[in-house]
Amino acid sequence: MHVQQVRFDHPDAVKLNDRVQLEYAERYREDGETEGDVTPLDATMFVPPRGLYLLAYDALDQPVATGGWRSMGEAGGEGYSDGDAEIKRMYVIPEARGLGLARRILAAIEEDARAAGRIRMVLETGTKQPEAIALYTSTGYEPCARKFGHYREYDNSRCYAKLLQRP
Repeated sequence: MHVQQVRFDHPDAVKLNDRVQLEYAERYREDGETEGDVTPLDATMFVPPRGLYLLAYDALDQPVATGGWRSMGEAGGEGYSDGDAEIKRMYVIPEARGLGLARRILAAIEEDARAAGRIRMVLETGTKQPEAIALYTSTGYEPCARKFGHYREYDNSRCYAKLLQRP
């Protein structure tokens, strides 16, 4: 497996984003959600030094995992704090789960955000993604008292944060 930086609109990133959207729609269908995650994103949000997008490839050079971060702050609204870096599109295809790829990508994006001067890494996930919640809590993320992001008003939304460096 190898991990490389790509643009959010790279064809392989789009391919995995389509897959994760289908999974979100399946998991949240009974809650009336059928479109996946509709958080507004665009490729420029992940361009260094204000973000980063990574893809992991297997030995056959097929994309198997993805994840990135984007700079956020109070000016962006939706409850973020200045200095926040938000995790987006962490995903591992079912066939590659259990190999440590999510942890590897998470560590890489945390290090990159820290090097870019971000203070806090934040993320929003949902109650129907227990694997994501387990990953984040096992790597030092703590629930946030104040929710943020596109889904902050949803009952099944959960927000987590981890300090990257002292403000």
